[in-house]
Amino acid sequence: MNEQSNRRLFVVGVMVAIGLAVGVSQFASSEADGLEYVAQQEGFAETAQDHAVSGSPFAGYGEGVSDSGWVNTAVAGLLGTLLTLGLGSGVFWIARRTRGDGPLHGSG
Repeated sequence: MNEQSNRRLFVVGVMVAIGLAVGVSQFASSEADGLEYVAQQEGFAETAQDHAVSGSPFAGYGEGVSDSGWVNTAVAGLLGTLLTLGLGSGVFWIARRTRGDGPLHGSG
């Protein structure tokens, strides 16, 4: 594949990932997740405490971003996807730029 095809594939992949994160996230269950469910069943859910980053935009799946629950979920999905893609792309960019012997270059 040439560089233009790679770039087009990357852009399409990003668009699909964002579409899934924003669209499909709206169908996520509002029920307690596995850990919360077990805590409720075993009777220690009320002992839960806020964590150090409980006020961050990602805490509670974007709660507090707006008054609309679907907007909060969409924003959390969008930002999470962009953050993951950004970090992953950065790791691959650094790995590609790395010079020297080792497993990245097939000699280890």
